[in-house]
Amino acid sequence: MKIEFNAQPSKIVCVGRNYADHAKELGNEVPTAPMLFLKAPSAIIASGDPIVIPAQSSQVEHEGELAVVIVSDCKNIRDDEDPFQYVLGYTCLNDVTARDIQRADVQFTRGKSFDTFCPIGPHIETELDVSDIRVTTEVNGVMMQDARTSAMVFPVEFLIRYISRQMTLKAGDVIATGTPAGVSKLNAGDLCDVTIEGIGTLTNGVTSQSETFVTGGPLN
Repeated sequence: MKIEFNAQPSKIVCVGRNYADHAKELGNEVPTAPMLFLKAPSAIIASGDPIVIPAQSSQVEHEGELAVVIVSDCKNIRDDEDPFQYVLGYTCLNDVTARDIQRADVQFTRGKSFDTFCPIGPHIETELDVSDIRVTTEVNGVMMQDARTSAMVFPVEFLIRYISRQMTLKAGDVIATGTPAGVSKLNAGDLCDVTIEGIGTLTNGVTSQSETFVTGGPLN
């Protein structure tokens, strides 16, 4: 069943390097435990809204991902519990990233959290087996990312349990499960489509932020 995405998450919990090929393309090792970081909820936009490239970055990239939307609070999910009982459903997410800023800061908060850097949608699919579905990203109709969720280092059920043992997941929270290889630079005028089998397509155009700083150029 498809329902409107209207969640107001207290947090967006992202999983880094959860596809071995993506870790490799960025020159990183595959983690031995899920690598977690947070993305600001203020970055959320809907399908059809523009991704805005900030003046601070010259290397903004797409990262198409499967997202999990939590339906009720959960903490310390036991091994004998079904983690999917805490899931409302699934949707598409684009973990837009200012790669140059991410590398300069050596942590992810600023490079992942600019306004418009978290397109989500177009809706939530409540009935879906996400163990082996296709995730693709196209830019201007050209396929850039193409993988199946079965290639995840840590599957969805493991991630829900693991994250619940680090922090309480609240109703409406979103888990971004990681992106496959093929990330590439976005430019003003591009059209980015993230498509997930059984869910649909998240579509966002790309624009750039006008220089509005009076002196000194863009803030860093």
